[in-house]
Amino acid sequence: MDKIRLGIIGVGNIGTGHVGNILDGLCPEVEITAAADRRESRRKWVQEKLPGAKVFSEGSDLISSGTCDAVMICVPHYQHPPLAIDAMRHGLHTLVEKPAGVYTLQVREMNEEADRHRELTFAMMFNQRTNCVYRKLKEMIDSGEIGTLKRVSWLITDWYRTQIYYDSGAWRATWSGEGGGVLLNQCPHQLDLLQWLCGLPVRVRAFCHEGKWHDIEVEDDVTAYLEFENGATGVFVTTTGDAPGTNRLEITGTRGKVVCEDHALTFYRLATDERVWCKTCPEGFKKPEWETFQVETDGQNLQHPAVVNAFAAHILRGEPLVADGREGIRGLMLSNAMHLSSWLGRPVDLPFDEEQFKNLLMERSKHSRRKEEADITFSTDGTY
Repeated sequence: MDKIRLGIIGVGNIGTGHVGNILDGLCPEVEITAAADRRESRRKWVQEKLPGAKVFSEGSDLISSGTCDAVMICVPHYQHPPLAIDAMRHGLHTLVEKPAGVYTLQVREMNEEADRHRELTFAMMFNQRTNCVYRKLKEMIDSGEIGTLKRVSWLITDWYRTQIYYDSGAWRATWSGEGGGVLLNQCPHQLDLLQWLCGLPVRVRAFCHEGKWHDIEVEDDVTAYLEFENGATGVFVTTTGDAPGTNRLEITGTRGKVVCEDHALTFYRLATDERVWCKTCPEGFKKPEWETFQVETDGQNLQHPAVVNAFAAHILRGEPLVADGREGIRGLMLSNAMHLSSWLGRPVDLPFDEEQFKNLLMERSKHSRRKEEADITFSTDGTY
């Protein structure tokens, strides 16, 4: 096999972007042989762009058609695990867009199915892991260069969205259709990166404001406090209502502080470990000395094509994935914990009561608003 025959399920905003990347030759080992979408306008678009591809209205029909070796799932969030499970049962390699699902119990079912099909490749579309600044930051943390984690702060408020964005689909920004707001749609990448870099916290206290800046029923403004096993603490703040927004990640360890902002890493490296300095310095106000410099990276930030190329290379030659599909549950655990903490009005320990979370979510879903379907597709270029 020289190329992977790929079927794309869902050709909306992000699915359209994936099609464009492959047609532009950015994924040379992938050929789109099938696509599925429930909207007739998107099926017609596929027929124009990919005249040789088979077109379906349902993902399940594509999966059982025998037209592809692998599928990429780009549909509303609740459908990710069921379609992935169906695909794996049909012997198809599976790449799932973020998030892995809406609640952890359904994602556990997906992961268990993947464990039953070890011969298949199962991957998550965590394209931000390809960003050179986050890759370098992880290298610095894992090597011990910044010392022991003390504090993490992520202000990620440049996810600005207008009302028409939320009105563009009947499923968007509803408990029954999307299962959440900024935490589940925009921030799965940051929540994945947070746990990838620092590990999962053991306790969360979050305040999720629902419909604060938009006419929606889910959260569009979140502030969360985090506690880690070693005593480190953190703050995570996000919204789709700030303009201009900010994307600033600051991680402090005992050997210094790293700031990630404006596509660059700045390291404030201490000459002496702060814990040693604190215990041995004879002066009461004297800070340890430090040097400040820009951290050099390889400059590579290939995003979605890099994930697709790694997916294909894993299928063809067993090369490493950007993110195994089973890892998707970790960032979702953090998202679910934040929702649960806000709903209960108290801190939540991880692991949390996953059945309780599902029941509370289903109760909200039962009373979710029903919106008119809108046939609108936006370009996602430059939005990630």
